[in-house]
Parts: sequence; C-alpha cells; structure tokens
Amino acid sequence: MRKARHRTVAATLLLAGVAGCAQAADEPATLPSPQYLASTGFPPTAATAKTQLAGLKVAWGENWQTYRRTEFGDGWSDDVDAPGGRNGCDTRDDVLRRDLTDMREGDRNPCVVISGTLHDPYTGKKLPYYYRRASQIQTDHVVALGAAWRAGAWAWTAQKRLTYANDLDVLLAADKTANYEKSSKTPDKWKPQNKSFWCEYGRRWTGIKHKYRLTVTAPEKLALQDLLATCP
Repeated sequence: MRKARHRTVAATLLLAGVAGCAQAADEPATLPSPQYLASTGFPPTAATAKTQLAGLKVAWGENWQTYRRTEFGDGWSDDVDAPGGRNGCDTRDDVLRRDLTDMREGDRNPCVVISGTLHDPYTGKKLPYYYRRASQIQTDHVVALGAAWRAGAWAWTAQKRLTYANDLDVLLAADKTANYEKSSKTPDKWKPQNKSFWCEYGRRWTGIKHKYRLTVTAPEKLALQDLLATCP
C-alpha cells in the first residue's frame, strides 16, 4: 500500500504476479480481479491433497529454538516471485482484496481497501473491516512461520523465506483471537472452530507443505488425513 501510493500499479497481473504495462501517473490505477491472487490449482482438490500428503516426508521438527520472526523478513514485501508479488500492492492489502466481500476499494488507489466484510473461515463469524480503524481481522500464515521453520525453512535462503512469508497461497484473513490461539500449532494441536472449513484447511495446509517441500510430523500427518476425510 505504501509503495502503491507513490507509483502506478500494473495494468495486468499474471498468476505469478508479473507486472504489465504501467499507466500514466495521473490516471487511476486498475487491478485485476482478486480471484487471480493465487497459484493455479491452489488450494488443491481433496484427491490431489491426499496424494500430496502421501508424498510428504515424515520427520520431527528441527531447530525450533533458533526461530526468529525476522528470519522471514522485516514485515510485508511486494518484492517476491509469488502470487501477488510485484503488483504494486502491499501483501496485506492483496489478502484483504481477495478474502473480503462487500468490498469498497480506494477511488484513486484500488490497492487500498476502504471497507468490507470477512466471513471468517476459522470461526464462521462475520467481521467488518474499515480502513484505519481497529479491526478483529488479522493476516494469518496458515502454516505459521514458526511451523515452517521447524519443518525445513531453517535451511532456506533469506529470499525464499521472504517469498514464503508473502506468498498469498500461504495467507488468509482470519479472526484475531483464533489466530492467536492457533499460533504456530500444527493440525494435531489446533483445528478451526468452524468444522465446515476443516476440508479446505486440510487442503490448504497440505498444499503449502507440498509446494515448499516441508516435512510433517507423524501426528500432524494423521490429523491432516482426518481433515481431508471430511471432504465431500
């Protein structure tokens, strides 16, 4: 958002977040539909997720004691090759644009979400959002940074960790209290209160672990199998 106020936003966003032609500085910026703020085929179908889960390496977490949030960069960054990357918008604004309904965007800068409603996936609550007002909405890393670190991210380059932290496939707008309760817990220790989201939660979690070649613990794998078993 801060960057977008001082430069034009790309007219076309490819799935990988590649910018297209720039507009004149005095023209309103335009952005594509939020439905493009995800990788092709993400989240995976239940059948695909089950296949992906079967292929994940099972191992206990490592190096948990060395985790620091700063290992994944200092806040949000648009400078990544991931869905939403390099499109001129703040990562959090991209998440809001994708996940809110009844959304009103800024007149001159559509990166900015003025207002909207989140149908929270974790609790089922209906949460309002207003620009620059206190909100119950936070941006959650589905597979939290700490969980990713234990599952293999400790060995990544700094740029790959930055990409992970800003990959829209990894992120969801969610209820703040639920996000705090979830923290960096794996599905064997925490599941969404909203059981109707269990299938998608299992699909997203598994899809992230597969995409980034992260390991799963044995209890985590069993919990994911249970989540995927709820899929129709």
